[in-house]
Amino acid sequence: MPEADSGDAKNFQTDVPPPADGFFLKGSGSLDWGMSNRLSRIFRPETGRTVMLAIDHGYFQGPTTGLERVDISILPLVPLADALMCTRGILRSVVPPSMRTPVVMRASGGPSILKELSDEQIAIDIEDAARLNVAALAVQVFIGGEHETQSIHNLTRLVDMGLRYGIPVMGVTAVGKQLTRDAKYLRLACRIIAELGAQFVKTYYCDEGFDTVTASCPVPVVMAGGKKLPELDALTMASRAVIEGAAGVDMGRNIFQSDNSEGMMRAVTAVVHERKSPQEALEIYRSHRAAPVGHSSTR
Repeated sequence: MPEADSGDAKNFQTDVPPPADGFFLKGSGSLDWGMSNRLSRIFRPETGRTVMLAIDHGYFQGPTTGLERVDISILPLVPLADALMCTRGILRSVVPPSMRTPVVMRASGGPSILKELSDEQIAIDIEDAARLNVAALAVQVFIGGEHETQSIHNLTRLVDMGLRYGIPVMGVTAVGKQLTRDAKYLRLACRIIAELGAQFVKTYYCDEGFDTVTASCPVPVVMAGGKKLPELDALTMASRAVIEGAAGVDMGRNIFQSDNSEGMMRAVTAVVHERKSPQEALEIYRSHRAAPVGHSSTR
């Protein structure tokens, strides 16, 4: 039997009030500890923002340019990202389990690029997500799409499962061919996704009124990188998004299709977390000319 603690010289520090700090992310003050912990792995507590590296494109369009060999082109970049967005197939087959970067797992899928993309279903079991120790799950939501209601049900079912297991859900606004990426549409889509329970939202940037998109969404908004742009244009878009209220970016093609992917990762990180100007970040991009593909300089 251990000896009883009979000492009288205890120090309860009764003159020091206990901390009562709220959680650092918008709209996240009432979440369970495990879910908050997972979110704090994706978003840096010191800035409240994230730089996610999106490489999940293959789930509907196969070997995307720049992702032909994830082991060669992507793994050297992973330590530079705050989170990696990928599928469970790539995670299990390519990404080493010793990786420290948290994973945001693609959780919806179904049709290929050859079919109607809005006809998605939930594509992962929540218990498998827990086995993979993911930090969050991502589901596509097609507001205004042919299968809008089905995609919303995918979101709400995933949110319910995530709440049971303490896994956050990121709702992704999907813009179809017939829908315009303007502030009115993005406000509608982001607000619906948040209202139905997503803990954070990924959406596109728009030149006019993006600040109204972030202001009207009660949870963090992460900007999608979208199609490949010239490096300065991509950095300018990221900078404007953060200034206008985005809690970070989730970039894919503007990273892995750049001729200097490592330099671009570092430049985007400087914009998001250090609030460097696009021109300053472009100099970072230029100064970190990467080694040959498959190699990376020390972080």
